[in-house]
Amino acid sequence: MRKILVAYFSASGITAKLAGHLATAIEADLHEIQPEIPYTKADLDWMDKKSRSSVEMQDKSFRPAITNKVQNMEQYDVIFIAFPIWWYVAPTIVNSFLEQYNLTGKMIIPLATSGGSGMGNTTKELAPSCKGAILQEGKRFSANASEQELMEWAKNYIR
Repeated sequence: MRKILVAYFSASGITAKLAGHLATAIEADLHEIQPEIPYTKADLDWMDKKSRSSVEMQDKSFRPAITNKVQNMEQYDVIFIAFPIWWYVAPTIVNSFLEQYNLTGKMIIPLATSGGSGMGNTTKELAPSCKGAILQEGKRFSANASEQELMEWAKNYIR
């Protein structure tokens, strides 16, 4: 039987709720990606070109520091990675997370929350951070997606 992890980054709590529903629905372990410096409301002001999130997303090589790691990552075969969409891609902290591990042979499946935009270039932007992994196309969900909806989608990857 495959060992499954749902790892998530949530700046406002919306993605945390979605990730929790997915982990419950598919009986997976849950891991929060915690930034070394938590994001404030001002940091997330996408209308301010000088806000932290705007500055980070302008430099695709930027890798925010993370305070925690998954213990025994090698035990997982499938990793769902949940995050909010920022500027049509995953926040660079997701790259920070993925680059901490040897992902060779693991299946990585992105899922995202967004106020309206789709996945954009997410897969393309995450690919260099998933060396040796099988990176799947992701899907955007509404913040209120049900466990049933998430399970129906996820079962395509966990059979």
